[in-house]
Amino acid sequence: MARSNRREAGRRRLAMRLPHMRTLIMAACDPLQLELFEAYQMAVEARDALRGRPFNANLVREYDETCFEIERHVIRAMQEPSYAQRTS
Repeated sequence: MARSNRREAGRRRLAMRLPHMRTLIMAACDPLQLELFEAYQMAVEARDALRGRPFNANLVREYDETCFEIERHVIRAMQEPSYAQRTS
């Protein structure tokens, strides 16, 4: 999947996952926010590829935690405009 497609897929997925942030997520254009959308999509793709395979339960759990952490970063990046400058 191309980078821009991954960003948009991550944006849409996060908008569904975080409905209270949907308007902000869909309007986001900050480079950090876009990178978070792409990272989220990549983590979800990796997690989903591992699901259902034997011996991968711990790895799936790690990707679930990664997705949750990215969601937290997205929420902070949407709520705090200065967050992007502090993490750069």
